[in-house]
Parts: sequence; C-alpha cells; structure tokens
Amino acid sequence: MVVDTVYGPVRRFCEKRLRPLGVDVEYYDPMIGAGIAKLVRQNTKIVYLESPGSKTFEVQDVPAIAAAVKGKGVVTMIDNTWATPVFFQPLPLGVDISLHAITKYIGGHSDLFLGAAVCASKEHYYALRNYAIESGQCAGPDDLYMALRGLRTLDVRLRRHEENARKVIDWLKTRAEVKRILYPALADCPGHQHWKRDFKGASGLFSVILNTKSKDDLRKFIDGLEYFPLGYSWGGYESLIVPLHLDGERSATKITDDGQAVRLHIGLENPDDLIADLAAGFERMKS
Repeated sequence: MVVDTVYGPVRRFCEKRLRPLGVDVEYYDPMIGAGIAKLVRQNTKIVYLESPGSKTFEVQDVPAIAAAVKGKGVVTMIDNTWATPVFFQPLPLGVDISLHAITKYIGGHSDLFLGAAVCASKEHYYALRNYAIESGQCAGPDDLYMALRGLRTLDVRLRRHEENARKVIDWLKTRAEVKRILYPALADCPGHQHWKRDFKGASGLFSVILNTKSKDDLRKFIDGLEYFPLGYSWGGYESLIVPLHLDGERSATKITDDGQAVRLHIGLENPDDLIADLAAGFERMKS
C-alpha cells in the first residue's frame, strides 16, 4: 500500500516496474490514520508513507498507521526527506525503515546524488544490505565525503531554511494573489495536529495556490524571477520554484483547489530579497 500523495517517481516505479512483475499496488488516503488496518490483506507486505505528502503536504498520523499494521507481517517505510532526522524521527514512532534523499537537505549544496535507508531492526538492515551488495550498489567516496560534510551543518541550515520560509509565508499571506499556502506548520494544513505533535520544526519547502486559473498569469509570475530558478531537486542552499499540477497523479483522493499552483523552496538567501523578487513577479501578473 502506498500513500496517494507519494512522490511522482515512486508512483511511476510502482506502475511501470512493480505491477508488470505481478505486485499489487493500492493507494490510500494520507489522512486515513488507524483506519489503514481495514485495507490490510493477506498479501500486504509494505505500507509506504510520505509525510508530509509530495506537492500538497498533508501530514500523516505516522504512529497510528504504524501501530495499526504492527504484528500483521507488514513492513512500514517512510520518506523522511522533507523534515530530516533533525525535525522528525519516525523509527521511535514504530516505523520500520526511514528513507532519505541525501541529495537534498543532508547534502545541502546540490552537488551529490545519494540516498539512505535507516532500519529499526537488524533483520531489515541485513536484508537491504545484502540486496545492495548483490545488485552491485555502491556509494562513491566523493559522494560520501560530501554527505558527511553536509551533516556537519544540517541542523543550522535547516533552522535557517525554516526561519526564511516562515518570513516569506507571513508575507505571502498578505497578498491578494495568493489563494492558499500548503505548509505543515500552518493551522489549516491537513494533519497540522500531527505535525505539531510529532515534529520539531518545518523545512523550507511548500506549495502556493494562486488566485488565478490563467496559465499566462503563471508564466508572467515565474518568468523574470531572479532568486527562484526553475528546479525540482530542492534542499540545497538556493531557492527554487516549479509549477505544479496538484491532482494529476492521484487515484484515491481528490484536490478541490483549482488555481494555478507553484512549489517554492526557500533557500538561505536574505528573505527580504526573496520577498522583493516574488513581489515583482506578482506585479508582472497585472501587466
């Protein structure tokens, strides 16, 4: 079972790789909580979580989901890239395996390609370790060096990302061009109560739904931004922007917001410069 708000490439891996091998894949509502127990079948082997969810940032009730499937022969896995272990630690909450795209916040400089799986038990650790060895997976020494370099400043950088993001969000909330902001630290974000209970902070990534349905308005807003280049691989020191189709890949849930949307990653630049850049983008929408 895979959360419906999962990162797009994970869904495509499920559809293009797992299904042809005869693996059943079912997508579930990110807000299902303990109700996930009703979806467990005899052949259910994995429950895959991502909290907050990709693009729309719903925060799952991770301990409730982990407890609901515990003892049923089901492995729980979570993508914890958004929060990193600095802000969220899922293993003490009952999750079996925590996944990290080290390419993003842990690396922190947009200059390596690396991932990690952190296991709560020796059983799962040795199973993954042996598979990695047998499949020829090996991390290069330069990438490992850069990951260790990033770890040394992860705590400081992540708190600055959050500080800058909150300043930008506070400003965005005053703008008529903004319909809604999707960010776990905001009270109207689905699952905010779970974020408040389980997380120690929020990172610099969030989505914004604009008060326009016009793609031309969106183009005017994005074109000309100085501090927000187009880019998917967030988590580095620089700010990024990317246009979104919020419900394009969902199958178990629906998104009702119909405005144009963007995902912003707030970097380590001066937040006043970022705000001025976004303000200029909004002015271009009026031309």
